[in-house]
Amino acid sequence: MGKGDVMERFYLIVGHVGRLELLVPQGVKLAQLRIKDQPEAEVRRQIARARDFCAVHGAQLVVNDYWQVALDLNCTFVHLGQEDMETADFAALRRAGVRYGLSTHDEAELDRALSHDPAYVALGPVYETLLKKMKWAPQGLERVRRWKALAGDTPLVAIGGLTPERLPDVFAAGADSAAVVTDIQAAADPEARTREWLKACAR
Repeated sequence: MGKGDVMERFYLIVGHVGRLELLVPQGVKLAQLRIKDQPEAEVRRQIARARDFCAVHGAQLVVNDYWQVALDLNCTFVHLGQEDMETADFAALRRAGVRYGLSTHDEAELDRALSHDPAYVALGPVYETLLKKMKWAPQGLERVRRWKALAGDTPLVAIGGLTPERLPDVFAAGADSAAVVTDIQAAADPEARTREWLKACAR
């Protein structure tokens, strides 16, 4: 999935490779592994396992934050937040053919992200989110519309407080993909919920 490719409409984000192994077989084609607060050996173990698992299931793995580990382990896609962009070696990523998606929250961040020619830009939180204390207020659908106009051909990922019921509005506003964390993490049956999401995104 590079420039010009169609972005997967459903973008799963999980915090552990075990979750990824549970949910990717439901039909997920784009999954981000976002590991927090683990020693490096554990980070490497999880990323290597996720890389191999996604390869077997024909899914694209996106490694959050750990771009150096992603390079070491021959992963092909990373996601970087604004802080990560300060230290990331974009030239090394490009040389290795690693694509990257970038988080944005305001127009200065969007300009900066677009200057790196990313595979996608993410905007969030679109709605109120329970996942983490956000310093950003909900961005709303109007902001999604504006971001899409500014991003042009660069795919736009919406994240934050998304539910299947909110999807039609989010896509109508211009988002190319919906990234989902909490709604699936908090579900009583995450596998069934993932299948619901996939169905809703395919409509």
